[in-house]
Amino acid sequence: MTTPLTLTPGRRPDGTVLLTAVGEIDLSNADALAEALDRAPGPVVLDLTGVEYLDSAGLNVLFSRAGRVGLVATPLLAPVLTVSGLAGLTTVEGL
Repeated sequence: MTTPLTLTPGRRPDGTVLLTAVGEIDLSNADALAEALDRAPGPVVLDLTGVEYLDSAGLNVLFSRAGRVGLVATPLLAPVLTVSGLAGLTTVEGL
């Protein structure tokens, strides 16, 4: 069964590409996240404030794109981003 995940493209006020994720990111939908990030031109800010769950498949997608993806996250995801080391590889706003 696929876990619900909504990905909405947009732009920040400064023109940076923004991808907003809502739902859960896991093995069933990590490919959709990867494709959305890969389609976005230039640096991307991924807004994870609406994400309640992020597993290792989602982390793998983010690790492999850490050089061009910044994150916006809530304290809920702070332990996952910090312990995994991802917070040290990319910009994370909101923690």
